[in-house]
Amino acid sequence: MCRRDRRRIIAIVTGVVVLGLFPSDAALAAACWQAPVDGHVTDPFREPPCPYCAGNRGLEYQVGVDADVRAVEAGVVSWAGTIAGTRYVVVRHGDGWRTTYGRLTASSLRTGDPVGRRGVIGTASGSFYFGLRVGEEYRDPAPHLGQLVGRPRLIPLDGTAARLPPPPRLRCLATR
Repeated sequence: MCRRDRRRIIAIVTGVVVLGLFPSDAALAAACWQAPVDGHVTDPFREPPCPYCAGNRGLEYQVGVDADVRAVEAGVVSWAGTIAGTRYVVVRHGDGWRTTYGRLTASSLRTGDPVGRRGVIGTASGSFYFGLRVGEEYRDPAPHLGQLVGRPRLIPLDGTAARLPPPPRLRCLATR
């Protein structure tokens, strides 16, 4: 093998490793998830001006009592526990992204447990936190959340029973 071929191989391997560790903006835009809970956002992401400054590093939701919290994507629990009496579960996904599910009232997950897409993380009551980290950087998860949308359909007027509607589809930011 000549020196030029070795350089090409090294360049290709380096490119694959770098692209795998640092997702491109196209990869960041490609994620489209269903929201982890049924609820509404009460406090959106607010990037802090410095690493230790005030801000909101995720989304705060208002939810009902014992609302199911579901994983937005498949992964492995990289951390589960409590901090200052508040229960959190962090899931690492295949692309290296980490999603944080916080203010849980209950969760049976432990570090190392696999989680499927839309798998139950636990439950939350009243307030729920959802965050996203890419590497060590906190990102706004809102652009990655799609919206379930039902399709319009005709209803018979002649008294016959209406067909069941098709399931709603997840409409993502790119298709809005």
